[in-house]
Amino acid sequence: MTRASLDKQPHEVASMFDDVAERYDLTNDLLSLGQDRVWRKEVARAVDARPAQKVLDLAAGTATSSLPFTRAGAYVVPCDFSLGMLQVGKKRHPWMPFTAGDATRLPFRDDVFDAVTISFGLRNVQDTDAALSELYRVTKPGGRVVICEFSHPTWTPFRTVYTEYLMRALPPVARAVSSNPDAYVYLAESIRAWPDQPALAERLRKAGWSKVAWRNLTGGIVALHRGFKDS
Repeated sequence: MTRASLDKQPHEVASMFDDVAERYDLTNDLLSLGQDRVWRKEVARAVDARPAQKVLDLAAGTATSSLPFTRAGAYVVPCDFSLGMLQVGKKRHPWMPFTAGDATRLPFRDDVFDAVTISFGLRNVQDTDAALSELYRVTKPGGRVVICEFSHPTWTPFRTVYTEYLMRALPPVARAVSSNPDAYVYLAESIRAWPDQPALAERLRKAGWSKVAWRNLTGGIVALHRGFKDS
């Protein structure tokens, strides 16, 4: 079984997700105590996909995150660099245009998408700034980005409890339900090492995004960041 390290070598991360692809959605549902469903609804609301718009769902995995956009009538491209994830997704949703792609070198032309989004995947990219720039490149002028990512709880006592859960409770639960529990040790470590809300907002601005703002979900366990590409 593969466990990526925090230097996030692309082949290690991709292989790790290949290992957990079959039960990934179920495991996330259990580990988040069902909160992942709430977070996905908030992402869909923030993206606000409209009929005939083109939406890029990066790090889409099996495309569970893509489904709300299709229901809104948008044309959605689920993109991921884990072939295992894409294969599982294609079995479940054979009509969706799954695309293999690296977040730092996206296989799309400039100014293609009305909206781009990535949920719980940005922190697994080796070069975060390159990925934010690539998302900017493929977005149409006037388009938007929505990033949903684990973040830093805003209430200090809760932050302590949450950190303890990540490093102590999460691995045993993962061992019970996941085909690769070591992968979830990496995921816990990557969450702890991820920038806080203001730091990620600043990186979005440096990549060219304007009107950058964020909103905390579940007390800051997760944060939604949104930005726009100037017309």
